[in-house]
Amino acid sequence: MSTERVLCLFGLLLIAPAVHAKTVVRKIQVGALERSYRLFVPASAPKPAPLVLALHGGGSNSRQMERSCRFNALARKEGFIVVYPESGSKHWNDGRGGDFDSAHRENRDDVGFLEALLKAVDKEHPVDRNRVYFTGISNGGFMSHAFAAAHPDKVAAIAPVVAGIGVQLAKSFAPKEPVSVLVIQGTEDRLVPYNGGPIARGRGALVPTDEALALWRKAIGCSGEPKVDRLPDKDPKDGCSVVRTVWSGCRNKTEVVLLKLVGGGHTWPDGKQYLPKRIIGGVCRDFDDSLIWEFFKTHPKAAP
Repeated sequence: MSTERVLCLFGLLLIAPAVHAKTVVRKIQVGALERSYRLFVPASAPKPAPLVLALHGGGSNSRQMERSCRFNALARKEGFIVVYPESGSKHWNDGRGGDFDSAHRENRDDVGFLEALLKAVDKEHPVDRNRVYFTGISNGGFMSHAFAAAHPDKVAAIAPVVAGIGVQLAKSFAPKEPVSVLVIQGTEDRLVPYNGGPIARGRGALVPTDEALALWRKAIGCSGEPKVDRLPDKDPKDGCSVVRTVWSGCRNKTEVVLLKLVGGGHTWPDGKQYLPKRIIGGVCRDFDDSLIWEFFKTHPKAAP
């Protein structure tokens, strides 16, 4: 039987286990909405395989997210699956509340979509459920926080980039299981401010980065003093240096890590300067997204 043979059952798209030399687009029905995602399964992916979900930012889409990061190349080398979910309206309902875009205005169930997506991917290619990871930039990073808070049993670790926890979500923040967290945040982010407050263009508000980290540390039971060091300043001309703070001693061997991009803006690590610095700040080039994968692969979900 061809690995591309498709079977439609109860409105769900089921596909025989396969590997894909290129990214393929999949669609699933979630409630009244047809949702989609981009799926990359390298030949090196074992069965079951680790899974990374990379969520695009506000105003963007899954194709742009795939192009802006290096996860497909890393997946070929390291043997994991990558999924680029599509919000469908260029925005995620990430728990901020408000009516500043259709996702929030309609209170769309994006947590439910991502939960259904995990099930659909697992049917196509078995997923190692102890190695499911979320990352995303800006709105996609907010969504990573929101999903992990809602379903910590389904996530081993998250790595939100230039994102945070909305004020509304912070009020009810109570994940039931520990999740490892890597926060990457720039001190000169002009859109999602490091010290919290209003998000640019009237898109709600977030708690300060230090408060978001404290919420996670309390939730997963971290103890002891953090370890602080600096990453090598690989590009002295980028105007950015990286201070790393690690909180260990958390439940089930989880950790909370902050990469504080001193001088860094609202950008992907070593990514494109997609808008002028006066609008978004500068790109930090002292590391790239391979560091995110290194964090993920050393933080599987451990038994209690």
